[in-house]
Amino acid sequence: MTGASSGIGLATARRLAREPGTELILVARREERLRELAESLPCPAGWVAVDLTAEDAPARVRAAVQERGDRLHLLVNNAGAAWRGSFAETGYANLRRHMEINFDAVARLTEALLPTLRRSAPSAIVNVASTAGRVSRARSGAYSASKFALIGWSDALHLEEAPHGVHVGVVLPGFVPTEGFPATELREKALTRMMLSSPERVAEAICQAGPGGRAERYVPRAYALAGLSRMLLPGVVRRVLGSGAAGSLTTSTAAEAADSDDGR
Repeated sequence: MTGASSGIGLATARRLAREPGTELILVARREERLRELAESLPCPAGWVAVDLTAEDAPARVRAAVQERGDRLHLLVNNAGAAWRGSFAETGYANLRRHMEINFDAVARLTEALLPTLRRSAPSAIVNVASTAGRVSRARSGAYSASKFALIGWSDALHLEEAPHGVHVGVVLPGFVPTEGFPATELREKALTRMMLSSPERVAEAICQAGPGGRAERYVPRAYALAGLSRMLLPGVVRRVLGSGAAGSLTTSTAAEAADSDDGR
């Protein structure tokens, strides 16, 4: 479970810990938080405090799995980060750092653990993407690009690994208030509060997309309409997102750009 020290990752660790026979390995940067979480769970849990973009990160996580019996039935790639800004303002550097944590780190860790997942089959991988991986908004293009890539790669990976007994599911949250994205202005207005979900609901979706075998889950489910609209009515979606209301939403949330969950 990556990104386990806060937000969606923490909620998912607590949800998985309720399942009989579960043993968890928690991965994030902040060791103190990981230790506190591990000690609070009703199941055996270890942790690896590591920056997932570090060169040795996949090997360190793999070693932790091997120390606990070299079996792995579920890999949850949840760690991620977001920094807002237009391409003209932030350039390729911003795109590169999004890809580094939101896509490259996921692929590197999955590569390191895939042989163990195959040996442990039936097993599953859940990649936590975003509704932004289906519909892009102004000033979040780099984040969307990394999540679009993650979703496309996940679909292909499932087709490749299903014959080996490894299921690959994708979870696409919408706006979820977390430590890195408090969504303050969205919570203050009755209309926009309806757009919000919770880490606990995303945790349930992760269980459905992993052990439950679902291909993908939007959270809230109604966000699937955004993805469908983007495919069927791309021009309309562009006009809506370019309207004054959507522009105001983009601007109001820009100040909250920060690491989401425990991205690094």
